Amino acid sequence: MKTEAYLFAGVAGFFFGTGAFYTWLSDREPAGTAALTVSFVMASLISFFCAMNHRRRGPRPEDRKGAEVAERAGPLDFFPPRSAYPPLTGLGAALTALGIVYGLWLFLVGFGVLGAGVLGLTFEYVQRD
Repeated sequence: MKTEAYLFAGVAGFFFGTGAFYTWLSDREPAGTAALTVSFVMASLISFFCAMNHRRRGPRPEDRKGAEVAERAGPLDFFPPRSAYPPLTGLGAALTALGIVYGLWLFLVGFGVLGAGVLGLTFEYVQRD
């Protein structure tokens, strides 16, 4: 995580310098200045997160020069066999997007279907061992 923290700190520094130069050159044009400022803040936040993770957890096997591949081996994650919730979530997203075009009633129906799909995905395997 240390390398990632340095990488995003460099990106944040780039956006800071570019934003300052842009603000000075464009006579405080608000849209570009806001976009570059938000980009700087987001890159700084990611850099801070990576630095705090490195400090809290220590170096990962990928961060050490003499690390072996077997140190990172193990179970990856739980992958469910089949679920009806991904198609339901996609249908809800499509209905919500169509509701923006065709009316509030369709948007609300789509938002309800989308919420049901997301909640189903979230809590489907909450009781597994």
